[in-house]
Amino acid sequence: MRYRPRTGFCGHTAPQGKPKGVGVIRICAAAVLLVLSGQVPAFAAPKEYEPPPLPANAQLPPRGTEGAPAPDVPYVSNGQQCIGSSAKGKTVEDIPYGQLRLNLEQAHRFATGKGVKVAVIDTGVVEHPLLKGRVAGGGDFVERSNGKVDCDGHGTEVAGVLASSEDASGFVGAAPEAEILSIRHTSDRFEFKGTASEPARPRAGNLSTLAKAIVHAARSGAEVINISVTNCVAPQEFSANDQMLQAAIRFAVDKEDVVIVTAAGNLGPTGCPDQNDNPDPRDVKVVASPPLFADDVLSVASIGENGTVSQFSVWGPWVSIAGPGEGIVTLDPGGPGLVNAGISPEAKEQQPIVGTSFASPYVAGVAALVRERFPALTARQVMARLKATAQHPGNTDGRDHKVGHGMVNPVAALTAVIPAERPGATPPRITPIHTVVNPPAERNWRSLGFALGGAGTGFALLLFTLFVVHAVRRSRAQA
Repeated sequence: MRYRPRTGFCGHTAPQGKPKGVGVIRICAAAVLLVLSGQVPAFAAPKEYEPPPLPANAQLPPRGTEGAPAPDVPYVSNGQQCIGSSAKGKTVEDIPYGQLRLNLEQAHRFATGKGVKVAVIDTGVVEHPLLKGRVAGGGDFVERSNGKVDCDGHGTEVAGVLASSEDASGFVGAAPEAEILSIRHTSDRFEFKGTASEPARPRAGNLSTLAKAIVHAARSGAEVINISVTNCVAPQEFSANDQMLQAAIRFAVDKEDVVIVTAAGNLGPTGCPDQNDNPDPRDVKVVASPPLFADDVLSVASIGENGTVSQFSVWGPWVSIAGPGEGIVTLDPGGPGLVNAGISPEAKEQQPIVGTSFASPYVAGVAALVRERFPALTARQVMARLKATAQHPGNTDGRDHKVGHGMVNPVAALTAVIPAERPGATPPRITPIHTVVNPPAERNWRSLGFALGGAGTGFALLLFTLFVVHAVRRSRAQA
């Protein structure tokens, strides 16, 4: 894609030669004055990639039949069966690392997400017993259903991390009383064969239907949207579908006041083919969408149990924040219990559940907690609060391209005072403290004179005594 660079912070360069002392100070001072006066441009830090500005006349995706979600092409099964239970009679008893790392037990003393509607745009969400009574069907872009079906299991697992009630083992989701709006947008078990005018699709879902799903979720009353699906491509021209997605996101955030949280993307055969490991933020190998729209969404990277960024987590100048994406325990999409492993299509065997797909709902759940506790905050203020209170990486900027502003911090997000949330507020009046200080004791110069006079007399007597002793010794020596 062709993207416009984001203007970076101003910087400076060292002057030529070897000026020392006052010369260096004078040169620096002169440079600062010139920059501040606007007579010369400031040196710019490396610029970052960002999408082109959204045109004022950008169109939202068409609503379709009465605005209800529906497949845009006729998808058919590709032969894979819908997912069954992965538990195989085993019980998951370990409390997941992410739940402990984020101190959710403490966070839930302040908020649980009660009354907050969170849209999960994914493979669908089944009404698991630990979500009972809190899943609403938001529609289906794959088949004709209400969205409360999940052949792939992914959407139900995401919803479990986000909003599961507490299990007997102690497992609990980030926002255990949030309401889930399930919008089925994608599936690996369906394909479109293609027509003369429309190319084939190996799986259901594309940027166009994702844009429709976002607009539908926003118009359906969602306060938070979680998108754990990522489109990853090599840099290329910004397409009409890209712009439609951009318009849908901007509409949801600014017109409908929705917080959008999205996975940063995973490396792998079905994810991103390459890592953005070039330190120059202007030179990216892959572009992840919707994370690219970092000014309007929270793009979530994964941090592992060792406290560092996960090897599979895709980097980029658009990464906003991070969440736990390893050691995942969540709802079994094919049964009433919990799972900590699943069968991947590639491996054909059970693998631990990992991915930025699951870091994202942790952050979306925290956003739901903040929306409950601070209902007056706008969507952009909620996103700013989460970034401001995150546990920042250890560098001068407080962020990097691997984990953004760092690990989300639920307790801080729910309790910290953020000055930026109160523009124009009258600063508190500070009353000066008046204290009575004892005056310094006056010197008694008369007493001091007597003391000094006495000391002088004593010193004179000492000298006279030494003189007499010396004279006596000398007389004896001569005798």
